[in-house]
Amino acid sequence: METQIKESLTSLLAAIKAADGRAIAAEMAKLDGFVASGRGALHPQLMHFLENRSYAKAHMFLGGEANIPVGVCGGRAGKGQV
Repeated sequence: METQIKESLTSLLAAIKAADGRAIAAEMAKLDGFVASGRGALHPQLMHFLENRSYAKAHMFLGGEANIPVGVCGGRAGKGQV
């Protein structure tokens, strides 16, 4: 399922760059489906990114990147920071 999610994220990010509203809506619907069916099977951090529509971060996570920026929720790196 992670391969399908990554493909969908890649398509979504390309559609956003191209301002293709129809493709954006289609890919977001696919990703919502993955969230609904992936509970318990997907990595909790990936689920967090997908549920919060942090699609660029989800794409980074699936690409194996280690330095994913901390968002407004704080994340682990943000704990204790003001």
